[in-house]
Order: sequence, then structure tokens, then C-alpha cells
Amino acid sequence: MAYKTTNPYTGETLKTFADATDQQVQDAIAQADATFQTWKESSFATRAQVMRNAASLLRKKNRSYAEILTTEMGKIIGEAEAEVELSAQIFEYYADYAEELLKPETLPVRDPAEGQAKLVFEPLGVLLAIEPWNFPYYQIARIIAPQLSAGNTMLLKHASNVPQSAAAFEQLMLDAGLPKGGFTNLYATRSQIEQIISDPRVHGVALTGSEDAGAIVAQQAAKVLKKSTMELGGADAFVVLADAEMDKTVKWAVFGRHWNGGQVCVSSKRMIIVEPVYNEFLDKYTKGVEGLVAGDPMDPKTTLAPLSSQSAADEVKEKIRQAVSHGAVATEVGPKVPSKGAFVQPTILTNVTPDNPAYYWEFFGPVSMILKAKDEAEAVAIANDSPFGLGGSVFTQNLKHGEEVANKISTGMVFVNHPTMVKADLPFGGVRRSGYGRELLGLGLKEFVNHKLVDVVDINAPF
Repeated sequence: MAYKTTNPYTGETLKTFADATDQQVQDAIAQADATFQTWKESSFATRAQVMRNAASLLRKKNRSYAEILTTEMGKIIGEAEAEVELSAQIFEYYADYAEELLKPETLPVRDPAEGQAKLVFEPLGVLLAIEPWNFPYYQIARIIAPQLSAGNTMLLKHASNVPQSAAAFEQLMLDAGLPKGGFTNLYATRSQIEQIISDPRVHGVALTGSEDAGAIVAQQAAKVLKKSTMELGGADAFVVLADAEMDKTVKWAVFGRHWNGGQVCVSSKRMIIVEPVYNEFLDKYTKGVEGLVAGDPMDPKTTLAPLSSQSAADEVKEKIRQAVSHGAVATEVGPKVPSKGAFVQPTILTNVTPDNPAYYWEFFGPVSMILKAKDEAEAVAIANDSPFGLGGSVFTQNLKHGEEVANKISTGMVFVNHPTMVKADLPFGGVRRSGYGRELLGLGLKEFVNHKLVDVVDINAPF
């Protein structure tokens, strides 16, 4: 897998890591399974204390954790610090609410002869998390915080370009008091991933990543009848209605498309503007993007980061070329980005029609697709004309009507007057090719537990 840290701004490879051996993988599974036998019996108070400790350590060393993110995948330092804080908030959420969310549920029964029925929630065992590079800490936190709180133990296969982030989080959990084997980072190969999933001691897999990776891992899990959750791609619609407060809407549009260098599953990738305000939006949006500052992600003045790698930047540039070859108009915006680093010039795509393959693509970088809709009904139709269904947003001054429009958009998440938001106390997940399952809140907490019926019956036998 060639695990290595290559700074996307300088292009310098700073450190390399050896792939895990098969023996290391087997030892990690055995340790995780052994730890599960005791961790599952631990009290919620014990688990909560580990979560609180992790949150406290993240905050205490926020800057040093953030610098690892910026070094490995190019995230601007302010956003890296915000990711560290968000991860701390996720740990705190489950420290506060896991016990309440996993309380046994008494079931209403119609016949007294059915007894006193309740659902109890028991951990399944060892789980595998396969996570991407764009939010190296947050992606880990949003799966391990709920699953450790539920009593499961975790193995991690992180992206090959963020190995130091993965190692830092493993050490974080040990420092927080999690028993050895509770959470283990593995520099696993692709063939080892299938071995891990197939192992009878492993009971499920959660993946965040590409459609292709999700399809492969979902098949591997299904073949051995293991539970899986998939958070895959997205092409979020950013719907602007005629009565939107334009200046505020444009500011959110620029942010929603370009935070994290535009490398977010829930970036505002398709801006769908009703015809009466299309020209005004396009003009103001163009000026807003022109104001971005591309440069050293460690510099607090920088507002546009390099992409995570040169190969990622090259892929985005190739997609732009293909879009143009099928009739799109590509307009480069703003000052020239630095020649050093994995930068992509901010680009606005117009005249993208449904017969252009790019109409249905996800651009993972600072590329804005601006689509004109003749009216609100067509805007909703365009929003729903996507293989993805992750997030989306609607902008209008009429909040009640905005909610009505949001209800017509077929995605896992829709926001009114805000780009798709990521918070510790909001659920995350999508439909169609954006995957299945949910993370965070009680929904994520209960993805990998046994929903077990316990029924106490006290009636005479029929014979």
C-alpha cells in the first residue's frame, strides 16, 4: 500500500511506513478479540471516562495534532484545528449520552400472554473501520467513539497517505485509558483487508471512501454475512431560490464549495440557481471565489489549500478537461495558484448538460458546477437527478417554504440556508450511491449492536 507522509504543499516525502505483516494482522485481531471479552463487561461510566480523557487530550494538544493533519494532507491549519475540536466534541457526545441511548426499550405488546418484552443492545465484537484521508481524525472519531461506547473493539485501516494521523489516534486512545487492543491501527494491504473481514472474530466493517472501494468491501462483507455500513461519494445540490438573500447565500456557497480544498463528500458541488437570479449569483460568486488566497496551509492567511496529493490534483484537472471536451465551459477564477504544491486553479463549470458525463460526476476539488433552472420545480428535479444522495441545501428567505422544498430533495441530509453541516450531534449518511447506514447519534451507536429481544413470560404451558 506504500504508507507514507508526503507533504502536499512541498511535495517532500517525510516518512514511510512498512505494510503490516500477516502475523501482525493476526496478532491484532487476537488482541482485539481478547480485549472485547472484558471491554464488553465494562461499565458505561468506565467507557465514558475514556471518551472524556480523549477529548481532553485532543484539546490540550490541539495545535500539535492539527499540524499532523496539515503536513499529511494539506488542510489549512485553522480547519485542522477545527477538526481536532470536532473530534473532541464527538467523544464528549458519547460520554454524555451513550448510556441513555442504549437503555433497554420496553416493547408494547397486545397480548398479556406475550409477557414482558424488551429490546436490549449488546455489542457484537471486533469491528473494522476503513477510513479516508480528507478528515483523518474526524472520520476515526465518528466511528470509534460510538462503537467503543457500545462495548465493541476496533481495528483501523486508514488511507495510505495519512499514516501519522492514524498512529497518533491509536496513541491518543491508549493515553486516554483504553485497554490495549481496544483500538488498533494497522497498515494493512488490500488482500489483508479481505482476510480481516473474513475472520470469524470480526463482526462488521464500516467504510468511508469511494464508490469503487465501497462496492468491493461490501461484497467481501456480504460473502461472509457480515454487517457493513458505507459512506461513499456525494454531489450535494446547493439550490438557490429567487428570494434568497444573495450576499449571504454567495458567502455560504464559496465556503461550502471550497472548505478543505473542496475535498469533502458534502461539499456544495452542484449549484442550482433559478433563472431570475442566475446572473446575479454567478457574478457575485465569481467575485467571491476570486477572493480566495491559495498558499502555504500553515499560513493563517491562506484560505485555499492544496489538494491532498499531486495525483489527486491531476485527477481533478483531467476531469475538467473531459467535461470541456463534452461541451462544458470552464472558467478559471482568481489569482494564479502557486506552482509549488498540489494546487488546482479554482474553476467554474457552466453549460454542463445531462448529456455530458460530468453532469453526474463528483469533483473532489475547487471546481464549481453552476446549473440554471427555469423555476423551483426544475431546480428540485435537477437536485434529484444524481446517482448520489448524501446532502444538500436550499436557500430562501421564506424558512417554511425552504423546509417544504427540502422535503422534496432525495438525500440523507438537507439544510435550509446553510451548506451541509457536520456536527457531533447531527446524524450523517446518505442514500443511493452515497451508501447506506448512518453514523453519529443513536443511529450510529446502534449500527453494530445486537438488538436482542428478552421476553419474560409467566403462563402455563398449553399441554
